[in-house]
Amino acid sequence: MTAQEAITYIENYSWSTTRLGLDRTKALLAAIGDPQKKLKFIHVAGSNGKGSTCAMLAEICKQAGYRTGLYISPYIQEFTERIQIDGVNIPGERLAEITERVKKIADEMEDHPSQFELVTAIAIEYYYEEHCDLVVLEVGMGGALDSTNAIDAPEVAVITNIGLEHTEYLGNTLEEIATTKSGIIKAGSSVVCYDGAPEVTDVVRERAASLGCSFRLADHRRLTPLAASLDGQEFRWEKENGDPVTYRLALLGEHQLYNTCVVLTVCEALVQRGFSLPEAAIRAGLEQVKWPARFEVLDRDPLFILDGGHNPQCAEALAKSVRELLPDRKIVFLLGVLADKDYGGILDLMLPLAEEFICLTPVSDRALPAEDLAAFIQEKGGQAVAVKSIPAGIKTALLHAAALDGGAVIAFGSLYLAGAVRTEFRASYRRFMRSCLIKAREAQTEEERETRSQAISRLISAMPEYERAQTVMIYKWTRGEVRLDLLEEINREAASPKRFLYPLCLDEGEMIAIEPGSGEDAWKDGAFGIREPLAEKGHIVPPEEIDLVICPMSGFDERGNRIGMGGGFYDRYLPKCARADVVAVAYEVQKVTEIPTEDHDVAMPAVVTEEKVYRFN
Repeated sequence: MTAQEAITYIENYSWSTTRLGLDRTKALLAAIGDPQKKLKFIHVAGSNGKGSTCAMLAEICKQAGYRTGLYISPYIQEFTERIQIDGVNIPGERLAEITERVKKIADEMEDHPSQFELVTAIAIEYYYEEHCDLVVLEVGMGGALDSTNAIDAPEVAVITNIGLEHTEYLGNTLEEIATTKSGIIKAGSSVVCYDGAPEVTDVVRERAASLGCSFRLADHRRLTPLAASLDGQEFRWEKENGDPVTYRLALLGEHQLYNTCVVLTVCEALVQRGFSLPEAAIRAGLEQVKWPARFEVLDRDPLFILDGGHNPQCAEALAKSVRELLPDRKIVFLLGVLADKDYGGILDLMLPLAEEFICLTPVSDRALPAEDLAAFIQEKGGQAVAVKSIPAGIKTALLHAAALDGGAVIAFGSLYLAGAVRTEFRASYRRFMRSCLIKAREAQTEEERETRSQAISRLISAMPEYERAQTVMIYKWTRGEVRLDLLEEINREAASPKRFLYPLCLDEGEMIAIEPGSGEDAWKDGAFGIREPLAEKGHIVPPEEIDLVICPMSGFDERGNRIGMGGGFYDRYLPKCARADVVAVAYEVQKVTEIPTEDHDVAMPAVVTEEKVYRFN
C-alpha cells in the first residue's frame, strides 16, 4: 500500500451519522492492542480556537523536551498534517504501513469504522509506536461521542470557546452543546475551561465537580495586552503566585490572546500534575508557534493575509483583527464559501470593511458558485467580481490591491479555499510579481531604456567573466528588455572578437545555442517578436563549449533570486553549461526586496543593471 492508496482507503468511508458512539473506535483500538492506554493526552474540545490552542500546547511541550504528538482536523494542504510529532507530519510510508494493518482489522468488522474513526486509530497507534511522551488530541466534533473520546482519562481535559454549531447533532442551546463537549472530562483528569458564556462555564464546572476533577477557569483578567502588529503581539500574564511575566505571541488577533489564556492555564495544570514546563519553553513555544490560515501573513507587498474563517463567529474575530491591525488599509477580500454556511451573516460583518470582493468557488461539492456569491454581494450593495480559478483569483486580488493606495488582500471564507490558496499562492504571487516588474521596465521611455542598456553593456564588457570568455551566449531582446546592441558593437570592433551565440527555443520547451550565419536571412521573427537565428543558416554549439551566458529576466531581489527567465527555457538550459559563468541583466527598476522562491530555484551569481554589478554568494 502506498500513502495515496492509504488516504484513498480512509476517505472512502464518510463520517458515520447513522449511529453515533464509541463502540467502533474502541473495538478497533482493542484489536490493535489498545495503544491509547499506553499514552498520555491533553484532550481539547470546543467550537472555536481549539486548533490554535492545540498548536500552542504542542509547541510548548516540544520546547520543554517532550516528544509531542499533535492530532488535528481538518487539514489545510496535506492529509498528513492531521498526524504530527514535534511539528513534523507523519511520513507517507508510515501512514501506509499502519493503515494497511488497521485496514485488515477494520474490513472484518461488521460495522465498519468511519473515516474519522480510522484516522484516530491510525494516529494513536503511530504515537504509541513512536514513543510519544504526550499527545495533544483535538476533538473532531462534539465530545462525548467523538471517536477521540475512546481514550481513558486525559492529563487535562480542555474546553475552549463554545458557540452554537452542529446543532443537529450537539444540541440547540449553549448548555446542551457544553454538556456534549464536556463529555471528554473523566475522573482523574484536570479540567481547564475558556472564560466565556456563564452558562457554559457552569456546565463544565459541574461536570468536573461530579467526577472529582480539579477545575481551572482561564481567567482573561490575568492577561493584559501590551502591543500588537503584523509581526505578533506582546502581553503581560499574571502567574498563579501573582508575579507578572511578559510574553510575545506569534499568532495574530485579540481572540488568540483569549486562547493563550487557556494555554497558559493548561500549562499550570500540567505542572501541578508533575510535568516540567520551564519558563523558557513556554516563552519559546508562544514565540515560535505556527498555525496556518489563521490571520496568516503570506506576503507584505502588497499585504496578503489568509484566514480559514468560515462562520459568523470566525468572521467577527476576523473583522475585529482587521479594524485593530489594518485600520487604514483598503481591503480586497478574496472570498469563497460553502452553500450550506451562513454566508449572509459573514458578509454583514465584512461588507463595511471591503473595497471589493473577488469571488471564487471552493473545491468542494458543497461550494457556492462564485457567480452566485458575486451576485449576492452586489444585491447587498457591494462591489464583486467572479473569477474562474484559484490562481486567477489570487493574481486578480493582488493586482487590484496593488492599484489601491494602502491596498491589502484578505482571503477567507472556507478551509477548503484556505488550503487551495495556500497551495497556489507562491506560484500565483510570482506571476503577479512578474507582471508588475514587466510593467515597471516598460514604463520607461525608449530613450531611457537605450541609455540604460548602453550602461549595462559597458559594465558587462569590463567584467572579468566577459574578459576571459571566448564563447558568449547573449540574446536578442523583445519589447522593454535590456538591449545589448552596444555589446555586439564592442565585439565587432574588438581586435580579437568573441564567438557570440544566440538561443533558439524549440517547441518541446528545449533551448539550443546557435552560432548564426551572416546576413539578415540568417534570422527569423520568433515568438513575441523575438529575433531568432535559423539553425539551417548557422550551426548548433554544444553547451559545454560556452564560457559565459548572459540572461534576461523580469526581476531580481537582494539575494540574487530571480523571476522570469525566458519562460523557463534558461532554467532548463543553464544546468547543461557546467563550465560557463552566468550573468543576468535587468534595469534597476526591476529590483525588489524579496522574491518568493521554489525548491528548484538557483540564485544568480551576478546581476548587472545600469547602476552597478550586483554579486551574490
